[in-house]
Amino acid sequence: MEATFRRSAAEHRAAVERLLDGLPASLGSETVPLGHALGRTLAAAVAAPRALPGFDNSQMDGYAVRTADLASGRALPVAAPIPAGAAAPPLAPGTTAPIMTGAMVPRGADAVVPVEAADPPRFPASIRRAPSAACGTGGAGAAASAPVVREDDGGARVLLPADVPAGQFIRRAGSDIGEGAEALPAGSYLSAARLGLLAALGVDGVRVLRRPRAVLLSTGDEVVRPGAPLAAGQIHDANTTLLAASLQAAGWDVAGAGLHADDPESFTGHLARAVDGADLVITSGGISQGAYEVVKQALAGHGIAFGSVALQPGGPQGAGLLRLPGREPVPLLAFPGNPVSTYLSFELFLRPALVHHLGLPGRPLVDAVLTQALTGSPSGKLQARRARYDAGCVAPVGGPGSHLLHPLSQANALVLVPADASGVDAGRTVQTLLIGENP
Repeated sequence: MEATFRRSAAEHRAAVERLLDGLPASLGSETVPLGHALGRTLAAAVAAPRALPGFDNSQMDGYAVRTADLASGRALPVAAPIPAGAAAPPLAPGTTAPIMTGAMVPRGADAVVPVEAADPPRFPASIRRAPSAACGTGGAGAAASAPVVREDDGGARVLLPADVPAGQFIRRAGSDIGEGAEALPAGSYLSAARLGLLAALGVDGVRVLRRPRAVLLSTGDEVVRPGAPLAAGQIHDANTTLLAASLQAAGWDVAGAGLHADDPESFTGHLARAVDGADLVITSGGISQGAYEVVKQALAGHGIAFGSVALQPGGPQGAGLLRLPGREPVPLLAFPGNPVSTYLSFELFLRPALVHHLGLPGRPLVDAVLTQALTGSPSGKLQARRARYDAGCVAPVGGPGSHLLHPLSQANALVLVPADASGVDAGRTVQTLLIGENP
């Protein structure tokens, strides 16, 4: 006889995390170009191949100076300007050089004075931009225009403040990250900012975990695919789309998604064919207490435990290591059939496990002030209510029913009503999970 359970939501979340303990190691890895790595999980740590910045550079447009030369209060002769992207000649003692943002600080200079702090508060008129090549004459390889000093420079001078500290407005080499330091640890989720760091370091490809592959199976004689005509008593399948979209957003490949009638033998046969190469199987429906619970019937004796979680909606749950003859064991999660229950099962049980094992960004859990009272929470169960969060306040959207998809489509948060509370008064602070789905 299969194991059964009664668990709190926290206990079931921990059980799902344990079930997926071996997931990262089973995936293997591959190298992908940086442009294809968004949302992937880093398989190995990346050390910085060079320092950032790679050289001392100016934080702003201004004058590169030796601070010792400023004490006299005399105007300094202006040397040739230093554009970004060019090697900087040494700064001669007793001179100053116009320097552009990001340009290399010349040897001998130990500070940058902003151009607006100079007297006069501008670069000398002798500094011009070299004209761009005329149309048709420059060619694709023509150099970009850069500041130059006219031949008849005339010995421009500038007066700079005397109280300039050494190091002012200089970005020191390695101040962002030193050469050889760990830029990103293994398991990092590759966000836009992290990819930007790798690009700045000159990295053009990264080793990432292979995308995990999920098989989705929805059940029910009453369920038909979207777009198909409905017979009496039938509904369109929302669960497959909800789960597939959630998994794809989490970096998964979804394969073998399909609908199956309430026939255990047919369901088991399809499952045996679909699990090859799968890292996770998710079913929806067929696990409650009715007479046609196909998933419970089909998976009897195959390693899956079914039971009740103290959650509303989403109480019926199943989980375990699926064992079929001639097949490698594969983790299986059985979610309830109502679409909101299915969605909550992903968000409250599977997503936290993916955060833990694959570095997926987690959902923020914040305290918020409830603007409308919530009543009717079932005794002994955590209730998750769809809501709209804004600037520290949260308002319920729709009722608690597990079939109410329209409120879910408007929600960007879930209010978590504790198991020991029958409701929450307006004005009270509640724990709120920000799901961020709907702006």
